[in-house]
Amino acid sequence: MARLKSGRTGQAPLDESRMRALYRFTARTLNTSRPVPFGALIVHTRTGKPLMQATNAVMRENDPSSHAEVRTVRLACKKLKRPSLVGYTMYSTCEPCPMCMANALWARLDRVVYGATIADASRHCFQIHIPARQVARRADMPCIVDGPVLRDLCVMLFTHPNMQKAFRTWSSSRTKAKNL
Repeated sequence: MARLKSGRTGQAPLDESRMRALYRFTARTLNTSRPVPFGALIVHTRTGKPLMQATNAVMRENDPSSHAEVRTVRLACKKLKRPSLVGYTMYSTCEPCPMCMANALWARLDRVVYGATIADASRHCFQIHIPARQVARRADMPCIVDGPVLRDLCVMLFTHPNMQKAFRTWSSSRTKAKNL
């Protein structure tokens, strides 16, 4: 069964530093025509060396599976030329949804660290309300899930005026799709 808590001392300052960097990377989208609040970063667990980072591209790619975490895992595996990310940790600006957490487990990530919670995201856009820890707990593959880390900072990605405008557009698109 999955390990749930890291219990490691000294991890918090590193986690906060990496989450801050990921926040800055993701926040750059807020001043584009397609802002997104979801970003992910994969680093080597032992050295902290960054491997890959990406943001959500669901709307840009018209692909509902193009979440930041899934995209980052795909790109990282391609870069390493292998399907396993054992020895790596993923940081995400938001708690991974069940699809993203399952993907992290299949990729055999050592650890997942998140900022905002699923409940935070749900205030702004649709979510599946199954916590990442619960998905990890029910898996055969071990993965530590830590968070929230810098939650308030990551929530700011959702509350930025340009992001709020995008959410309204997403909502009207969903309403139109229901009526088809």
